[in-house]
Amino acid sequence: MEVKVGCCGFAGSQQDYFRRFPVVEIQSTFYKLPRLATAEKWRAAAPPGFEFAIKAWQLITHEPSSPTYRRLGREIDASQAGRYGRFRCTPEVLEAWRQTAGFARALGARLVVFQCPASFTPAADNIAGMRAFFSGVERNGFCFIWEPRGRWPLETVRMLCQELRLIHCVDPFRQEPLFGDFQYFRLHGITGYGYRFSDADLRKLAGWAGRKPGYVLFNNKAMKEDAQRFLRLLSGRSSGQAP
Repeated sequence: MEVKVGCCGFAGSQQDYFRRFPVVEIQSTFYKLPRLATAEKWRAAAPPGFEFAIKAWQLITHEPSSPTYRRLGREIDASQAGRYGRFRCTPEVLEAWRQTAGFARALGARLVVFQCPASFTPAADNIAGMRAFFSGVERNGFCFIWEPRGRWPLETVRMLCQELRLIHCVDPFRQEPLFGDFQYFRLHGITGYGYRFSDADLRKLAGWAGRKPGYVLFNNKAMKEDAQRFLRLLSGRSSGQAP
């Protein structure tokens, strides 16, 4: 059962990363989309079989009041603020998806992660926005991965993922995945970004990851070291060595 392990962002030099890991989740696409030439350069530098995932541009999921917009590189006029985020099917959001999809295609990325803020609650208008957005955009071979935050009823998450063909993305130390042909784990650290996973943590993670094929992406301060340790653990198990 294949489990691909990597980090949320290149940890260390890109070439060193390519030698160590089979997958990376690109973070910069969430804040401000890089140029298409950058995607083409990364794709050309990656070895055969290396896989990219990207985070969808924040203009799709987050409203301009989010502090993450400080890294957008431009101001959103206050009169236009209601046209961004929350999967609103406005020209602005749909254009943000068009550009996100264009970058993903140039990168050869199949996996697109839609990470929502905790302020995106299971209100009726938010659910309606998700239905309209995911039912209306062209997938063209992309696999959509949804990471809800905040308090969402489990049945609502399961229902939306099934209806809209979304992979439920979780940190398995906080919640079990509710739907998907494969698993997509994003590990934020049990107590926060500075957390370093213990050997016991990684053994638990190996048990969860072994339930289905999928991806394990570390997103903590020690992500490179923890991801390498986890790879060694998985390698030892697959070779029959004692964990």
